[in-house]
This record gives sequence, C-alpha cells and structure tokens, in this order.
Amino acid sequence: MKVSVYDTYVPKKDNVIMHFDILVEENTSQEKVYEYGKLYLENKGMPNSKLTTSECNFCHIEVAPENVQNEIMSKGFFIIEMENCN
Repeated sequence: MKVSVYDTYVPKKDNVIMHFDILVEENTSQEKVYEYGKLYLENKGMPNSKLTTSECNFCHIEVAPENVQNEIMSKGFFIIEMENCN
C-alpha cells in the first residue's frame, strides 16, 4: 500500500514544538488528514490545538510496512511520533 506522509508541527503550551507524521492512504483528502491529526492531539491532551496547512503539510508518498498498513486499514491513519510528543 502506498501512503501519503504529512509532516506536522504543533506548538505545545511550554513553547516546545511537537513534531509527528500522519500517514494515510494515498488519496485521502486533506480535510480527513486534519481530522485524524486532531484526534491524535485530543488523545495527547491537546484538544484545542489548531491544525491547518501552517502546521501540517504533505511531504511525500511511500510504501508502508505491513504493521502500518494494518493500522491504516483499521482506523484510517498511523502516527509516527518524531519529537516532543510525550
């Protein structure tokens, strides 16, 4: 499965930038990507975070490993936590 990768940077309360990637099926709408990103942020205790093209941009397309494909098939997206996500 080919997936689209969205590079995402969201400011946290302590002026630290949270960096994570949102992986979705190749032809997923940008609005749906934002919806998935907001769901992830809600689960991280950041329900009021803004998520627009300023914070979340398409980066590239790649072939996903099986575990990523399985999660995308079950919930629609996969998150790769890069920096300051905890």
